[in-house]
Amino acid sequence: MSLADQLRIGSHSFGSRLIVGTGKYRDVAETEAALVASGAEVVTVALRRVDLKDRGAGSLMSLLMSKRWTILPNTAGCHTAEEALRTLRLARELGIADLVKLEVIGDARTLYPDNEQTLEAAKILVKEGFVVLPYCMDDPVLCRKLEDLGCAAVMPLAAPIGSGLGIRNPYNLLNIVENAKVPVIVDAGVGTASDAAVAMELGCHGVLMNTAIALAKDPILMAGAMKDAVSAGRRAFLAGRMPKRLHAAASSPESGLI
Repeated sequence: MSLADQLRIGSHSFGSRLIVGTGKYRDVAETEAALVASGAEVVTVALRRVDLKDRGAGSLMSLLMSKRWTILPNTAGCHTAEEALRTLRLARELGIADLVKLEVIGDARTLYPDNEQTLEAAKILVKEGFVVLPYCMDDPVLCRKLEDLGCAAVMPLAAPIGSGLGIRNPYNLLNIVENAKVPVIVDAGVGTASDAAVAMELGCHGVLMNTAIALAKDPILMAGAMKDAVSAGRRAFLAGRMPKRLHAAASSPESGLI
């Protein structure tokens, strides 16, 4: 895509609209290969599931701190606003960027976010100067509230985390996109490349995924497929699809028939 069509989040600009996670890979080498193949410029890491101080050779943090990607620390595993706040404040002290993904889980089985706790944490984080990207339900009202609090983007789910079910409610996502004044990034539930393309064709500004790549039979090949799908979906959205019709329309002109 052209420089004029970059993903802009707060003061940050990125050429790639694909954000990828770092969990569930077989090893750090596979993680690195998948990140490279994806073309992603932003990489998210679960702060509570890695040793942030281990930056020795061969460690995940050593890879992530190599300055090849913008790191998006996330609060996966947090179940209260206070846990999320404590986690991100610690990350800031350790020198990890202020661009953060806020995730406060409200249900252990579905991993759906807790709306109230997410709003509470977002309000405080924004006041403390963090650039907040909240994982949330595909709820247009909730997304508007998060935007009103000052979140730099909203990240509604497509389906439950790690489910691979794809986009379950395109109408809600479309409603969110049509009314949001900040980027809308689909987060969670993508299973394959066509899911990513659909999200982008709806007008979403980006897609975040982890499991769809990490648990593919060939994660490196899938990472490349996701890169292409996000790019193709974005171009299709910008091109403007033809209108849907309930009847056929001939491809060639009917005038001047022999």
